[in-house]
Amino acid sequence: MANITVCARFRPLSSKERSGHGDSVCIERINDEAFNLKDEKEGEMKFSFDKVFYEDSKQDDVYSFLAHPIVRDVVNAINGTIITYGQTGAGKTYSMEGPSILESNDAKKGLLARVIDGIFREITYADSIKYTIKLSMVEIYMEKVRDLLDLSKDNVQIKETKSQGILLPEVTEISLSDSAEALRSLSSGICNRAVGETQMNVGSSRSHCIYIFSVHQESTKQTRTYGKLILVDLAGSEKIEKTGAEGRVLEEAKTINKSLSALGNVVHALTCGPNGKGNHIPYRNSKLTRILQDSLGGNSQMALLCCCSPSASNVSETLSSLRFGARAKHIKASPRVHCTKDKHAKTIRTSFPSEDGSCDEVTEKPRESMDAEDVKLLRDLFTWEGRALDPNFLEDLELDWGLVAAPTNIPLRQAVEELASAVELLKDQNKVLEAMLAVVTRMLSSHGEANENVGFGHLVLESLKPSIAWVASLPLFKLLTDSYAFLSCCCFTK
Repeated sequence: MANITVCARFRPLSSKERSGHGDSVCIERINDEAFNLKDEKEGEMKFSFDKVFYEDSKQDDVYSFLAHPIVRDVVNAINGTIITYGQTGAGKTYSMEGPSILESNDAKKGLLARVIDGIFREITYADSIKYTIKLSMVEIYMEKVRDLLDLSKDNVQIKETKSQGILLPEVTEISLSDSAEALRSLSSGICNRAVGETQMNVGSSRSHCIYIFSVHQESTKQTRTYGKLILVDLAGSEKIEKTGAEGRVLEEAKTINKSLSALGNVVHALTCGPNGKGNHIPYRNSKLTRILQDSLGGNSQMALLCCCSPSASNVSETLSSLRFGARAKHIKASPRVHCTKDKHAKTIRTSFPSEDGSCDEVTEKPRESMDAEDVKLLRDLFTWEGRALDPNFLEDLELDWGLVAAPTNIPLRQAVEELASAVELLKDQNKVLEAMLAVVTRMLSSHGEANENVGFGHLVLESLKPSIAWVASLPLFKLLTDSYAFLSCCCFTK
């Protein structure tokens, strides 16, 4: 196990900051790994990181030290995560995107463009290996996960499976053939990101943006490996008195600060418990920490770039960011190669299993304890849902089964019979109601006066209420729900 990589980066002072203070710099350089921070309240403090990028640092320096090792390993099926963290206006988005994702000046390109170039460069070195690279983009805005490549998906659900960990199964995923196509796709997604203006930043990010690159490879050795690279451009923490936020922007700031606080709590739990791990890690307290659960939990190479302002006017925010980075440096990571083997086939299966083949595999176990008709019902159910075409369905179903209550011993046929009985009851009651309605209709037609009709109709409706209430009280929906859950799990019940 090794500690994650943590670096600090200081942006240049703005012209406003230079004109507003005589000696406005709050840091004193020691070397490329350490510096002193001067604070009037707490005095002088020394900080050390894996690397410190000062105001004169270059974009390529950041990529080469922070991201290139992770890019190289993700092509070899080791997951990686790169996060930019810091207060609003500290240079996080500039470090991630540069002035623009389509920036033509090579010296100004951000991490994203360089990561894309790095991935395609790495795969050209491989022999006899076929690679597939895919991209998805989401933002976490007001605690909702939104698909930036398809705005109709504005509340994407987070799922966890035994085989693949944390997933966003509904999110749009596009295949990339070259760097130019990847940059165009990124540009269209970034245009959909929520931004706003504050007194500290005219283009302030109002959401956490997450870029996910999946690199799948297939070799001639009957193995299939995949690596996932996640880049996270966090929204900046804000002090309301400095940003002047109000209305909708204020609500956004509260949500941003709350999720960043949840991230801090997860890091604290990971580094302050026994043996470096807490008894309970509150990943589920925010969408951000939930999505980053695998990364923070050690199943990924991880790099953190703490973006800071060198201005004395922002020393408290800078101190907070540096302390976060210093604590995160103690997180332990033990990434592993993600590989699956095809032990039986002579060649690698390059597509999803057929519907019939998948159903045979799913229903193989229940054949031991169910008759042929019950197995057929189960098979038809999975086919109708479309779940039979999911290559991870059997493994995920086992995981879901392990989380539910103790297995039931009710045979499948009994569940079907109960459903049929409920349907017959409804049919009988429906006939009674139809007959009573016919009587009401004939009686109303024989009365000419409107007030008499209303009075008589009211009496009839009152007499029908017990029957209507009886129908409404039937536990049909509960029966349907229980039976459906039973059908999904019964293949693991003996």
